[in-house]
Amino acid sequence: MKTILIIEDDKGIAELERDYLEANGFSVVMAFTGTEGREKASHEKVDLILLDIMLPGVDGFQLCREIRAARNIPILLVSARQEEVDKIRGLGLGADDYIVKPFSPNELVARVKGHLARYEQLTSRETRQDVLRFGSLVINSASHQVYLNDKEVILANKEFELLLFLARNPGIVFSKDTLFERVWGSEAMGETATVSVHINRIREKIEQDTSKPRFIETVWGAGYRFHG
Repeated sequence: MKTILIIEDDKGIAELERDYLEANGFSVVMAFTGTEGREKASHEKVDLILLDIMLPGVDGFQLCREIRAARNIPILLVSARQEEVDKIRGLGLGADDYIVKPFSPNELVARVKGHLARYEQLTSRETRQDVLRFGSLVINSASHQVYLNDKEVILANKEFELLLFLARNPGIVFSKDTLFERVWGSEAMGETATVSVHINRIREKIEQDTSKPRFIETVWGAGYRFHG
C-alpha cells in the first residue's frame, strides 16, 4: 500500500484529501504546519507528498526545496494561488505538479496515481545501460541516484538531469545555451546563467577539489565538457 503525506494547514481540506485517498486504497499521514511536515517528510516512509504552499512555520516553497534535496519522491504542490510565477517557482524548486484550489478530489486522486506510476516506471528497472560508471562516480539513470565512493550524493532534479546529459556525452563541449535548451527545454523561462549555478552546485557535491574539477571541466569561452 502506498503512503501519501498531506502537509496542509486547513484541516477541512486535509481531511477531504485523506478521505478520497483512503477510499482509493492509499494510506495517509497528515501534518498541519511546515515544521511538522518537515519532521514527517524526514522520518516517515511515504511515497508521495501533497504540499500546501501557505503554511505556518516553514512555507511550502522552502519545504519543497528541502525535501527535493533529500528525497526523490513525487511532490505535488496544492495552493489557492493561481499566479503563473508561483507555478514556475514551485516547479523550478523540484515539484512534480501544481494543483490549484478549489480542485476536484477525483482529479487529485488521478494525478496522485499518475505521478506514482511514472516514478515506479523510472525506478522499477535497473539494466546495465542505466548505470554509468566513471571511476568512483556512479550515475544510475533509472533510479535517479548518484554515488561517489559508494556513498549516495543527493542532487536536485535539474542538477541530476544536467549531470546525466553531460555524462552521456563525454568529451563533447557544450555551450551554456545548448545545455539550457537540452535540460530546461526551449520553451523554459529563465537565463542561461542558471547553467553555471547548477554546474557549481554539482561540483560542490562530486568534486574533491572544485578549483581543479575531475569530472566537469570548464572550457573557457566555449562551455563545459565531461571527462569520463
